[in-house]
Amino acid sequence: MSYRGFMSRVPKEEQDLYDMRTAAAEFYRVNGVPQLIERALNELFFHQPEDVHGYLANYFTNLCAPLRISRLKGREVYDARGQLSIEVEVFCIVCNKEKSMSSAAVSIHFGLKETTLVWSQERADHVMTAAQWINGPLNNMLKDQNPCDQSDVDHILSNFFMARFLEEKNIQKEKEESLSPSEAELVLSSPLSAQTKNKKSVDKGKKSNTVEKPFPPAEPPEPVLPGSSAIGSVSLAVAKTAAEIQGIPLYKYIAALKNRKAPAQFHIPVPLVTLLSCGKTSPGKLSLMKEVILIPKAGQRVKQIITMILELQKEMMRIMNTSTKAGATQAMLCDSGALAVTYERPEQPLDLITEACTNSGLALGTEIHLALNCAAPELIDCSKGKYEVATGVLKSPDELVDMYQTLISKYPAVVALIDPFRREDIDQWEKLSNIIGDSYSLLSDITFKSKAPPLPGVRGHILKHIHETTVSDLICITSEHQGSVLMGTACSEPCSDDSLSDIAVGLGLDYVKLGGLSGAERMTKYNRLIYIEEELAQQGILVCEEKHPPPLFTDKPQEQSAAAESTI
Repeated sequence: MSYRGFMSRVPKEEQDLYDMRTAAAEFYRVNGVPQLIERALNELFFHQPEDVHGYLANYFTNLCAPLRISRLKGREVYDARGQLSIEVEVFCIVCNKEKSMSSAAVSIHFGLKETTLVWSQERADHVMTAAQWINGPLNNMLKDQNPCDQSDVDHILSNFFMARFLEEKNIQKEKEESLSPSEAELVLSSPLSAQTKNKKSVDKGKKSNTVEKPFPPAEPPEPVLPGSSAIGSVSLAVAKTAAEIQGIPLYKYIAALKNRKAPAQFHIPVPLVTLLSCGKTSPGKLSLMKEVILIPKAGQRVKQIITMILELQKEMMRIMNTSTKAGATQAMLCDSGALAVTYERPEQPLDLITEACTNSGLALGTEIHLALNCAAPELIDCSKGKYEVATGVLKSPDELVDMYQTLISKYPAVVALIDPFRREDIDQWEKLSNIIGDSYSLLSDITFKSKAPPLPGVRGHILKHIHETTVSDLICITSEHQGSVLMGTACSEPCSDDSLSDIAVGLGLDYVKLGGLSGAERMTKYNRLIYIEEELAQQGILVCEEKHPPPLFTDKPQEQSAAAESTI
C-alpha cells in the first residue's frame, strides 16, 4: 500500500498531529533548538546556580535577536518653569514584546526672544511641530534602526533637520519675493530672514560719512527652526537606549563613542555653582552680572563642594537679612537657581560674597575663585551703540573695558568673565585680553555659534545641549575645542532629566556649570554627579584632577587650537 493510501485511512486528527510534529521537528532543526537546549542544560549543570530558572532566563535572553527601534513616541510635557517642552520615548522589541527603553528631553532656548510677548506662542508651535516630527517622519525613518549605532542615527536626524531647514528657508524667500515692501518688512522679522535684514543694515552703515568708527551692527541671530528640539531629544534618547542595552551607564557609553573605546579611568568635572544673579531680569537696577559663579578648588569631592557652598549661602542670607545697606533687602530665586538680589552697583554682590567668605573662614582667591557671567549681548542698545549695565547707566564698549579692568583689579578673586561683550565687538575682546593677561580667562557661549571664527583672547567656551544638537555634535564640538569647553544649563531645563551630568563626565570635560543649588531640575543633576563620582570611586577608576591655579583654562587660545588639530 502506498504512503498516500495509508495516510488516507488514518483518522484526520491523527494525521494533523503527525503533520504538526513533523513541522515542529523541522522548525527546531532549522533553528538549532536541540543543540541550544543541550548547551543550556550542560551550562546549568556545570554552574548549578541557586536560581535555576533565573539562570536559564538570562542564558536565553543573551541569545535574543539584536534589539531594533520599533517606534518613537513624542509627547508634550512641562519643564521646570511650567512651560511646554517636548519629550521623546524610544521603544524596542525585547523577547518578542515591545518595551519602553528610555525617554529624554533637551532644553528649548530662544535667547533674547524669550522676553517678548509672542515668544510663548512660538514655543507652543515649536513643541507641537517637534511632536509631529517624532510621531511621524522620524518614527518611520528610525524604525528597525540599530540604537547602538549612534553615528548612523544622528546622521539620519541631521539630514532630516537640514532638509526641513532648507525647505523653510525657501518658503520664506518665496514669501519675501511675492509681498509688497511693507508686508515684506514683517516677514523679515522671522529668524530665518534675519540674515537678509542684517545685511541691509550693514550696507546702510557703509554709506555713512561719519568720521567716527561705526558701531558694529549686530550679527544675525541664529534661526531656531520650529520643531528642532525633536532632533536633540531623539538623539539623546537613542544614546540612553544603547547604554541600557549594553548594560553600562550613559557616561561610559558616551566616553566610548568619543574615544573609540572605553577609557580605563574617569575624572569628575569641577561643578561651577551660581551664587547670585544680578542680571537684566533681577529686581535691582544692576544688569551686568547675570551670574556670579563660584569656582571651587579642583580635587574636592562634589558633595564636599555642595556642603561648603550651602554654608556660604546661609551666611550670605544672614548678612542680607541683617544688613541696613541700601539695595540689600530684597532677594528672590531666579531661573538659574540662585538668589536674584536687588543691587545697583557691580561692587555690591562681590562685597557680599567677600564678607560671607571671611565670616565662614573661606580663603577667597585661594580656596575658591569667582567667574562673572556678564551676558553683555542681552544688554546692548544698538540704537545708542552702548550697553545698559544698570537701569539708566549706559557704557560704550571701550568704557566697558575700563569698567572690567577696574573691577578685576579691585577683586582679584574674579578670574573669569563670560560674554563680557557681543561677538561683534572684536576690538574690545582683544583690548581686554591684552589688559588682563594670562591671569584671567575670557569665555564665550558657543551654543549658537559653534562654527563661528574664534574671538581674540577667548580661552574657554560654554556649550548648552539644546535644539538640534545631537550626541555626535557634542562629541565633535568638544573635540574641536579640546580642553576648553564646559557644559552649561539653559534657563529652561527638563524637570527630571539628569543626562547633562553623564554627558559632561563622558566627554571628559574639566568643568560643568549646573546653576544654583535649588530647584529639582538642577539638584537632580548635582545628585547624579555625586552618584557617578561614588560609583567610579567604588570601581577604583576615579582620578582626581591635579589642583591647578586659576584661571579656568590655562592654555592660550593658539595652544588649544593646536591640541585640537592634533587630536582630530
